[in-house]
Amino acid sequence: MSALTTIGLPVALGIIMFGLGLSLTLGDFARVLKQPKAVIIALACQLVLLPLICFGLVVAFQLPPVLAVGMMMLAASPGGTTANLYSHLFRGDVALNISLTAVNSVIAVFTLPVITNLAILYFDPFDDQLGLQWAKTLEVFAIVLLPVALGMIVRRFWPRFAQAMDKPVRIASVIILVIVIAGAVAQNWTLLVENFGRLSLITILFCLISLTIGYLAPRLARVGRRQAIASSFEIGIHNATLAIVIAQTVLGSVELSLPAAVYGVLMFFIAFGFGFLIRGRARASDEAEDDTAEQRARVEPS
Repeated sequence: MSALTTIGLPVALGIIMFGLGLSLTLGDFARVLKQPKAVIIALACQLVLLPLICFGLVVAFQLPPVLAVGMMMLAASPGGTTANLYSHLFRGDVALNISLTAVNSVIAVFTLPVITNLAILYFDPFDDQLGLQWAKTLEVFAIVLLPVALGMIVRRFWPRFAQAMDKPVRIASVIILVIVIAGAVAQNWTLLVENFGRLSLITILFCLISLTIGYLAPRLARVGRRQAIASSFEIGIHNATLAIVIAQTVLGSVELSLPAAVYGVLMFFIAFGFGFLIRGRARASDEAEDDTAEQRARVEPS
């Protein structure tokens, strides 16, 4: 394991999570109470439905134990901050995205180790070695929440500095992340190429299912379209970087991180295409509603 992955990846993730904290206030958590239906449905899909679906896919595709655990770890990861950008591009409720990311990141500190340990217990990829022990769970807590909390403290006491640093931190996190991941890919190129074909189909399917469920479940519950779009991207765009960091630095397995690495590349293109699809459906639905309203206006006497 090189210094690039043991130091570079956690630093990159720390900067990303610190940037998330700079954009959060306690009001983002309180906002959850104002639209509880959308939040509860999104969290139920994220925390319960997706791990079950992922487990079904893993069994159906008969993945090797290490890759199976890697997929389950990916499914347990919270939504990534990129979901906010996609939601903005395709007219989703960005405020809901921010709230979901905030709440999901806190919950994931507990659910991610539980789901990962259950997957390790079931698939047994490490020859009866224990998975995420208590000390390692504390590492997950430190990796996820401490940078967010620090960013929120800076935002609370030095709002002007936080506002000024928001864009530079975002740019820096992207640059550092690209450099670190490119280096990690170069170091493990053979391993990645050997498993890309095996993982591409299952990760594409999982991403499409995640996006679709994230959109349809709220719509079936009569949640607004903008909230459904936000939910879709929050659920479909997982924090693959977090899964990679935990796999490589906490559990010490490069192979365990491969599903997240493949997903992390493919999800951006799939989510982009999905965004155009639901935006086209939204326009068609709005036009149909306008036509219906116009016909009613003609029929009804003035």
